[in-house]
Order: sequence, then C-alpha cells, then structure tokens
Amino acid sequence: MTFTRRRLLAHTAAACALPALAPAWAQGGKTLRILVGFPPGGGSDAIARLLAERLREPLGMNIVVENRPGAGGQVAAQALKNAPADGSTLFLTHDHTISILPQVVKNAGFEPARDFVAAGGLATFVNAFAVSPGTPAAGFNEYVEWVRRQQGGKSAVGIPAPASTPEFLVKLLGERYQLDLVSAPYRGSAPMIGDMLGNQIPAGIGSVQDFIENHRAGKLRVVAVLGTKRQAALPDVPTFAELGVAGFEDTPYYGFYAPAGTPEAVLQRFSTALAQVLAQPAVREQLTAMGLTVGHMTPAQLTGRERAYTAVWKRIIQTSGFTPQ
Repeated sequence: MTFTRRRLLAHTAAACALPALAPAWAQGGKTLRILVGFPPGGGSDAIARLLAERLREPLGMNIVVENRPGAGGQVAAQALKNAPADGSTLFLTHDHTISILPQVVKNAGFEPARDFVAAGGLATFVNAFAVSPGTPAAGFNEYVEWVRRQQGGKSAVGIPAPASTPEFLVKLLGERYQLDLVSAPYRGSAPMIGDMLGNQIPAGIGSVQDFIENHRAGKLRVVAVLGTKRQAALPDVPTFAELGVAGFEDTPYYGFYAPAGTPEAVLQRFSTALAQVLAQPAVREQLTAMGLTVGHMTPAQLTGRERAYTAVWKRIIQTSGFTPQ
C-alpha cells in the first residue's frame, strides 16, 4: 500500500469517527437540556433562558431549560452527574454549587473535579445587600444603625440557600459590626425576594441579578455590593470596600458544566458557540443589565477561575469554624 493511499485511508477513518465524538449534536432534531438548580423567576433561570434562545442557531439544535431546584443546586448537580456524557445535558450554575456546596455538605452526592468538566464560562458577578421597602434605611450604614436602635442589635437576613456564600457574608458582617445577624435560608432567591417585598424579612443578600429589577422599580433597595468596583448596573451603590469593610473583593462566576467524560470536541464546540453569542451586543447589554460582568471563558479558563475561587472560600470557611453538615 502506498503512503498516499495509507494517508487517504487514515483521513477517511478520522472523518468517519467525528460524528461519534458528538453523538448528541451530530444529527438534526436532537435536544440539549440546560439544567438550572434554582426555581423559575430567579437570576440563574433568566440567564439560562436568554442564552438558550440565542444558542439554538449556532449549535443548530433545540434547547430546553430544565429547572431542578433544591438544596442550593445540589439536586441539579446530581442530575448532571447521572446524565450521559454525550453533550445532551449541561448545567448552568454559579459558584455556590461548584465551589461552596461541596465544602459545607458532608455528602453532596458529587465531586466537581471528578464528576464534571467545564464547558465554558460567561461572566462574573457580585453579591449585594438589599433592604426591604419597610426597612427605614437609605444606605448600609443606616441599616446597621437601625438594627442597633430598633432591633436591639439582632435581625434576620435572608439568603437564597443554606451554607452558601451569603450565609458566610451574614456571619462576617455580624462580626464586623458587632450585631447578632441571623441567616434565614430560602430555596432560591425568588421566594426570598417575595418575602422581602412583603416585608416579612427586613434584608437579604443575593446576587445583583436577583435584586436589580426590583431595585430599579423602587420596590426594594440595594445598599451595598461586593467586589473591587461599583457595578455598571448600579453606579450609585457603594462597594463594601468604600464603606470600610475589607475582605469582600473576590468575585463569583457563572459557567456551564458537562458530565465527566464528555468528548473534548463537544466541549470546544459549545464554548465556541457561547463565545459567539456573548459577542452579540444585544446579549451583552441584557446580561450587563442583569448585573453581570460579561466575559467568555474557555473550558480551561473556567476551570482555573473555579479553582482559585474555591481556594479563597476554603480559607474563609475554615476560619469561620463552620462544620460540614
């Protein structure tokens, strides 16, 4: 057999093998499921539905968003672990489920480094402190004084999930201001905000994208944000650093994950499509308006961001004395 013929046969075999690398995406009519670990109506759900609509064209397939709420994303993460590693199921999540939850739950039912692979990142964001409409505080310092005077130094602060970043923030703020702040965990940001709007709880901590629409409508007030700089969506709201509170500078992330064993070709194809969608001005504008700092991350970049963030919060969790439950 001549060299030329051998090379031709090799190329032909490689070409025939390509569809096997991405069986879920190689044929028309296939559907991609995007799992979301929180209920409809929250920030993660809104982001997932926007991107699902835009990703249909570059991926050439139907995309559905499937809400699997419960345990701060734990239910959805376990569903991803058990999904086929063929590109038919992805998980859109933020830092809590990947970086925080495995450190605070004794048996989460998954290990990110073992069970998942990054498919592409889309943004970083910051958490925010907001007060309910019935709480008479125009800013965060006024809130602190209100708790001291009217609440006897004790008050509840809503958080979207137990043992989450917001819960540790409540603890750190209580220590910093010598207040007895008690975390009130919810099953997602939507029910927490519902209670805030009804003045069932005086304050809450969640992502900017959870609060932004109600803040703009004057239904609640975001009084401080984390991070190193003010947010474009909330230019008049100070950072905690501006208020003299250090240690809240690191920013969480949003990204897509696939089951371990998903072919590299599938991950790269999705990441490329995601980059194309995030480059669209209308998409960037919508995500920025939600309070996100938009920026595509390749699978490798998302993995690096995840590991760095996990290491930061490992130190915070250990210093807090928290015992995994």
